[in-house]
Amino acid sequence: MRMKQAVAPCLAVIATAALTAAQASAEDRSGHAERGKASYYAESFNGRTMADGRRFSPRSNVAASKTLPLGTTAKVVNLQTGKSANVQVEDRGPYARGRVLDVSPKVAQSLNMGRAGVAPVEVKPIAIPEPDGKVKLGAGAAETPPDQVAEAVRATKELSERR
Repeated sequence: MRMKQAVAPCLAVIATAALTAAQASAEDRSGHAERGKASYYAESFNGRTMADGRRFSPRSNVAASKTLPLGTTAKVVNLQTGKSANVQVEDRGPYARGRVLDVSPKVAQSLNMGRAGVAPVEVKPIAIPEPDGKVKLGAGAAETPPDQVAEAVRATKELSERR
């Protein structure tokens, strides 16, 4: 019985390390644009803890991505309306099949996503945090005004330093 009690915590540590390593290897730091469907967080997520440890606010410019590193600043374009918004990736998801991004209700409104709650989007990373603390520019930086790129780099650096 003592052996089982001693092994259980070790297995938990190993499983957590494996999950963290798998998640890190799944992160896309290429900076390439990605197309897919975006949905938005329900109001019931207000105040819940996100993957980066902060609390979710529906009035923020937050997004969830399964592949972009936490702290990434990206430009999201609604391919139906042409509307765009810049977001900070601070959470993991979406977990619905075929979706590449979840956005806050504020961003959904900026993108004019409408009542359907799902829209085809292109996600263009502007600033991507690197493991060594540097920030890499992505596809979205080329079409973003220099002052906004500088702000994206600053915000990305600040978010990655918190972790």
